[in-house]
This record gives sequence, C-alpha cells and structure tokens, in this order.
Amino acid sequence: MRSTFAGLNTLVRGINANQLSENTVGHNISNANTEGYSRQSVNLAAVDARKEASIYGNVLVGQGVDSTSLTRARDIYADRQYWSENSTSAYYTSRAKEYDKIEAIFNDTTLENIQDSIQDFYKAWSSLSANASDSSTRITVVEKGKVFADRIHTAAQKMQEQIDANYKDMELNITRINDYTDQIVQLNRSIMSTEATGGMANDLRDQRDLLVDKLSSFVNLNIYEDSNGMYSVVSNGVSLVNGINKLTLELSDPIANDTYGINDYTVLLKESGIAYQPTNGTLKAQMDQIEEDKAYIDYLAKMSAFMLTTFNHQHQQGIGIDSAACTATYGTEDFDDTSPTYGEINDSGSKVVTAAGTDLTGTSGVNFYGAADVIYTWDEATQTVTATKYSAGWHMVVSTYEKEEAGLINYYSKATVKENTGSTQTAETLKAIDIIKALELNAQLTAENGQNLVAARTWGTTTTSVDPTTHVAKDLGTHVAEANGSGDGTNAVDLSTLFNMNQENTQIDFIAKQFTGNQQTGTDRRSMGTISLEAYYNQRMTALGSDAETMDSKVKAQNEVLVQVEEWRQSVSAVNWNEELTNMIMFQQGYSACSRCLTTMDEMLDRLINSTGTVGR
Repeated sequence: MRSTFAGLNTLVRGINANQLSENTVGHNISNANTEGYSRQSVNLAAVDARKEASIYGNVLVGQGVDSTSLTRARDIYADRQYWSENSTSAYYTSRAKEYDKIEAIFNDTTLENIQDSIQDFYKAWSSLSANASDSSTRITVVEKGKVFADRIHTAAQKMQEQIDANYKDMELNITRINDYTDQIVQLNRSIMSTEATGGMANDLRDQRDLLVDKLSSFVNLNIYEDSNGMYSVVSNGVSLVNGINKLTLELSDPIANDTYGINDYTVLLKESGIAYQPTNGTLKAQMDQIEEDKAYIDYLAKMSAFMLTTFNHQHQQGIGIDSAACTATYGTEDFDDTSPTYGEINDSGSKVVTAAGTDLTGTSGVNFYGAADVIYTWDEATQTVTATKYSAGWHMVVSTYEKEEAGLINYYSKATVKENTGSTQTAETLKAIDIIKALELNAQLTAENGQNLVAARTWGTTTTSVDPTTHVAKDLGTHVAEANGSGDGTNAVDLSTLFNMNQENTQIDFIAKQFTGNQQTGTDRRSMGTISLEAYYNQRMTALGSDAETMDSKVKAQNEVLVQVEEWRQSVSAVNWNEELTNMIMFQQGYSACSRCLTTMDEMLDRLINSTGTVGR
C-alpha cells in the first residue's frame, strides 16, 4: 500500500530539482562574462517508480524527479581545433610585429636611411668625376662615404638590439609557460580529488582549459585526458605536463656568437638538459625571428664586404692629386711577338708582352675603406672577408700590350697596382659583424688634406708603334706611366658605376682579375653576386616589404579562421541570455507549481489527520 506521505516526498524532490536548476541558471548568468566559463546545466531524471496494488493488478507509480549530475557544455573537438589554430595565429602575429620593427630600422621614408646615403654617395662620385681637382667635392665624397658607413653600422647595431630583445622576450615567455604548467598540475590534482566522489569539478575544469588556451599561444600542444580526469600536455613529443608531474623550461647559459657580436641562448628542459624545439606559437616565432635578424646582419655585411673588396680594389687603381711624382718606369726589354710574357688576352686580341714595376710611395693603392695597409678579399665559400696585412706598400705593374692596327704593331704601356704579396704579415678572417665594423673610412682620408688622396684620376697610357715588316726583336726602350691630369675623373666614373650597374657593365680592374700562371683569368669576386650595390639593397628591401605584406595577410586570414573556431566553440559553451532567462522562468514556474501542489497535499493531510472522526461530536 502506498505511504500516506509518499506524495510529499515526490513534491519535495520536484522543489529541490527546480531549486538546483534555478541556482545553476543564476550561476550561469553571474559568470556570463567570466573568461573561459562554460555554461552548466542540471541533468534531471525520473525517480524509479514503485509498484502499487490495484484491482487490476500492480501499477507503477512515479516518485518524482531527481538530479543525476551537473555538467558543463563543452565540445572537446572545438577545443582541440582552437588550440591548434591559436598557436598558428600567435606565430603569425608575432612574426608580423617583428617585420614592422625591421621595416622601422630600414625605413626609407625617413631622412636618415641607407638608401639615401647610397644615392648621395653615388652623386658625390659623379660630381667628382667632372672635376677631380675640386677640394670641396673631394671633401663631400669623404663625408658621404662616412655617412654611408655610419648608417650601415647603425642598422647593424639595431638588429643586434632586436636579437637581444627577442631573447629577453623569450625568457619572459618561458616564465609564463612554466607558470601555466604549474597551475595545470595543481588543477589536475584538485580535479582528481574532487571528482573521486563522483561529482564533476566544472569550474576547475574551466580554469584548466583557460590555462591551456593561453599556453597554446606560446607553443604547439596536444592534450590527452586520463581516466582520472587529469590532462597530459604534450608539445612536439615532450610531455610538459603529465598528470601531477611536469617539466620546466629554461634558457641556457649565454653562448658567445662572434659572427654576429651577440650572445645566443638555447631553450632547454631543466630536468634533462635536452634542447626543446617548438614547432608553432610565439616561442617558435621568436626563434625564427632571431634567425631572420641575423640574416639582415648578413645582408649588411655583404654590402660592407662589397665596399671593402670590389670598391676598394677599384679605388686602388686610381691616383690622388697630392703628388705629381707618382710615376712608374720599367727598363729596357728585348722581346718579340712570338713569346709574350703573360699570354694572349682573347677578348681584345691583344697580348701582354712584358711587365715590370717599382714600389710606390705615392697615392695609388689607397683603400677608401678599412686599414691603410690591408687588402680585403671575399671568400664566397665561407662567406667571409680575408683581411691580409702587408709590411710594404704597393707594387706598380706596367704592362705592355701588343696589337696590330692599321699596318703597324702598337705597344700600349698601362700602369696598374697590385698588393705586395711578398710581404704578408698576417691574415685575419672577418665574419658578419666584424666585416661591418671594418667598414670605416681609411684614416689617411680623414687626416688633414686627406681628401687629396681620393683616387679619382687614372694612370695614363703611352703608345709605341713599330713596322711589322722590320720588327723581329726590337728594343722599345724605357716607358713611363704617368698619372693623368689633375682634372681627370676617369676612376671616379668607374667607381660610380659600381653603385648602379651590374658586374657585366662595370670595369673589372687588374687587381680583381688576378693572375694565374701566365693567363689573365678569373672574375671580380663580388660579395653580393653580379648585381650593383643599389640593386642589391633595393632587392632586399623589396623582399622585406613583400614578406611583411604576406605575413600581414596570413595574420588576417588566420584571425578569420580563429574567429570561426571560437564562434563554433562559443555556440556550445557560451552563456545565452535568452536561453537562461527562459530557463529561469521555466524553473521558477516549476518550483511554484510543486510548492502549490505540496501546500494542497498538506491541506488534504491536515483534513485527514485532524478532522477525521470528529463528525457527530
């Protein structure tokens, strides 16, 4: 037989269920703007019915409702997608900011930029070519050369500072990562103990997922949940968190990098000392940014190497205006056209038939950049500059070229300058930042009247003609190679072409071509390839602009993807005000209905208990 008070229990359950649901609605509304909060709901189920006897047999009578669990609305697949896309978005965003900083360093819209210094330096040489003896124009060449070098130095220094800033940011980010993993471990422990009794630690789980959201912006993540509800956080095969255990990231001790004049660092796992390499996120972006910053130092180094080698080599072939005694002679030579000293020059049809020389004390062989007693050469294989110091000066080579023209054999005597290879003292290998540091004006040019050493002039050419019908072995006598007039600016023209002409359109000087055996071979070994200085710089700046624009486009596209994933996730877990208010009214009405029903049943029982049996008294 059904208990007299069974109905009361049924209604009390209904009141409790609606009250719990109403409290949950209030909790949702209160946390509608809480970061990382997931909407919660009470799962209700009918209480098992009881068998009651009736005239037709047993019937099942319901006993009301009960709450089975309180769960949060969460889509784990949306979470995993968000964590992946968030890492990519953070990577692109960080790289885009870095490009903005690099563009600020090489900003060609400002008054003090490298491009303007290149153009001003070129204009100074062009002006000097028109009048090589003008003192003010010579001073301008020296000053513009100094400005160009200073701006290369400034850009390189800023790139070094940018690398240092990236390492400092990495250190801060590693601190944040370790802090997040510490908190995830603590939450793992709390969730495990809380849910051991069967409940769901919804708010703790929300806090943990929020930490994973933040952690995913720094490194790529894979999340695994075990049977105890604890997370394992794996990044590139490394378990940063494994239940209640974790690994700690740290930066290594500074590693001196002489190539770029900085200290490098490696991200290590503190417990094992093994290097950790993420594949996405802000931390990966900063690693890539440091490598790109180094690449820009390399670009500046190649420009500097070009000036130390190719530009210097051409400048050495000219002569200043400080002395009129800079001549070179060679003694009597007997020779004929059947046994040339240095062999045939195929591209001109001439032959080098004799050569001799003297050491110089004049203004030929002067470096424009670098030390006065050093020859700089580019080593393509190692991407370095070899700086060879000499104890003696320069060696003048006066070569006589034989060529048959208009029925005569003409002998052209031409002076060129070569380093004194027999007096080498030391050879130093210069890498990226050392190449840039070496790009200083030759101290000879900055001394008093040093502008007179600027080698804008060239050596003259003397010619002797002989009758080929009578020539067998003729004594041509002594030839003199003299500097052209003070107003001659031929070498200034040759130097100016290096700024904006490719290698094939510029003069390849004697020293750059070198001698191998008895053949004139080799090519001008440019550190920048075959293009001109200005073309090289503009090419790099165009690539920078293109890379920055591409990265901005990637950021925009990735943000759109991330917004879509977030909307997908929020559609499941976010608090919907309209839905919650509807639920509030529904549960309120349910609570009121159960209460009213309980009151009515109470009145019935009161009548039954207190009034039954009093009739007729």
